[in-house]
Amino acid sequence: MDPRRRFFLRAAARPAELAAARVPQPRPPWALRPDAAFTERCSRCGDCVRACPRGLLAAGGFPVLSFARQGCDECGACRSACTTGAIVPAATATPPAFTWRVAIGTGCLAQHRVECRLCADACDARALRFVPALGGVAQLRIDTEACTGCGECVSLCPVAAITMAEPAPPAATAAAPDRSTAPEADHG
Repeated sequence: MDPRRRFFLRAAARPAELAAARVPQPRPPWALRPDAAFTERCSRCGDCVRACPRGLLAAGGFPVLSFARQGCDECGACRSACTTGAIVPAATATPPAFTWRVAIGTGCLAQHRVECRLCADACDARALRFVPALGGVAQLRIDTEACTGCGECVSLCPVAAITMAEPAPPAATAAAPDRSTAPEADHG
């Protein structure tokens, strides 16, 4: 067998690997969107990294945000330090600091009937709440509208079940059924 043939399948996997490498990285708050606009304007000077009082931004190329130690309080120090316009200046109309929202994975302790409320305790926006469950452990409910994307809950999760994710684009809504011809439910 010709050993070069095995590289045929490796080459087929390469586009998927490259696509995974192009997943947008979490950028500083108020970073230009889409990510290509941010990377076009950012000079990689590191001013925003040095300005962040919480140490959430990492250098080594374009700045990347990490919630490994704590969340962002949206103080605006990175915004004030950016001179290139890659981070929207405070003097302009303010978009939300982050577009992503909290996402809870299957490892959440509450889903496995273990009491834990660390994430909800840390959420100032009250986007994470625990709802009592009959005969069991209270279950986590997420209000994505209230979530600011600050990431304060991420580092506190003892099982790393919390991540931040871009919200899914709105699905095409189907036409609502005509209620005037639908039979009424018997409530009696």
